[in-house]
Amino acid sequence: MIINKWHARLAVSAFFFLNGLCFSSWGSRIPAIQERHGLSEAGLSALLLCIPIGALLSLPFAGWLVSRTGSRPVMLAAALLYAAFLSLIGLAGNPFILGAILFVFGFIGNLGNISINTQAVSVEALYGQTIMSSFHAVWSLAGLTGAGIGTLMVNLFVPPSMHFFFISAIALVITAFAYRYALPEPAQLDTSRPPIFVKPDKTLIGLGIIAFCCMICEGTMYDWSGVYFVKAVHAAPGQVTMGFTAFTLATTFGRLNGDWLTRRYGITGMLRGSGLLTAAGLLLAVLLPQPIPAAIGFFLVGLGVSTVIPLVYSEAGRSTTMSQSMALAAVSTVGFLGFLAGPPIIGFIAQAAGLRASFAGIALMGLMISILAARKKA
Repeated sequence: MIINKWHARLAVSAFFFLNGLCFSSWGSRIPAIQERHGLSEAGLSALLLCIPIGALLSLPFAGWLVSRTGSRPVMLAAALLYAAFLSLIGLAGNPFILGAILFVFGFIGNLGNISINTQAVSVEALYGQTIMSSFHAVWSLAGLTGAGIGTLMVNLFVPPSMHFFFISAIALVITAFAYRYALPEPAQLDTSRPPIFVKPDKTLIGLGIIAFCCMICEGTMYDWSGVYFVKAVHAAPGQVTMGFTAFTLATTFGRLNGDWLTRRYGITGMLRGSGLLTAAGLLLAVLLPQPIPAAIGFFLVGLGVSTVIPLVYSEAGRSTTMSQSMALAAVSTVGFLGFLAGPPIIGFIAQAAGLRASFAGIALMGLMISILAARKKA
């Protein structure tokens, strides 16, 4: 079969876009969902945990399933189910049902994540060069698109249920067109019966720890950037979102330019530089807690973390000891713990020593990325 690598790249990009669009659409309506169900801050926090718990529990199963059946059918099923469960979020009748739906939403989302990234590794092999960052840039652009559509829906007083139905319809149409161009099988598909749980080798564990450090930093920006600007920077109400906006724009910009930078400086060089940028940005925000310096610091953090996960996934996909999907799942499992560990780490240190001290502590994670990258082979 003759494979058009441009069509394959476009198809995988479309699935990355759909994954990001569905997730960001849900995120844009969290305040409305909270109001509808009368949730306290603690109740909302408990519900929000359902998604990462579902995602984390799916990882071993996702790697096994993709190894067993191939990434293409899993990617299709995950895209369709992800869109369907997005619609169900808007229809949930009570918080208990909503929690169950969000758990499945997180579970399915990570099935899509592993299968899409497995396809991306295979497309990257067709090109013979690093292009993973461009796929993750599409996810970031989808996040900005979803946030923009969400803002429009809020201003038009469209309820979340109708908003989510609209996004799901878009997802179904794009899936129908993109699926036909997806690669029929990932490269080196393992057609045997692989075990669900496989111990990763030292290289994959090292990549997982790099991902862990990065995801703690990235999760800190998503969860605490606004709080930092309120409590540490003492920003005016109109300036509270400056940090998060700067971080998001930098992440998107970094991923759009990450591939050619990687070809110039190499994966090891990029990881070392990314860790130093992340640490420098966090320390700048800690040492100069004013709106503009802190926003610049968060911009540097965005540049720093932007290419780490794409590079780690690209490296994991070249594993010679495990199938692509199992290697990606192994690295993701270690890395994803950073998202779960980040918020309580920040909260604990902030309670004991203040928010600025907690951000200074997270800066060490950026330094760890550089140290671990320096120890790996170039």
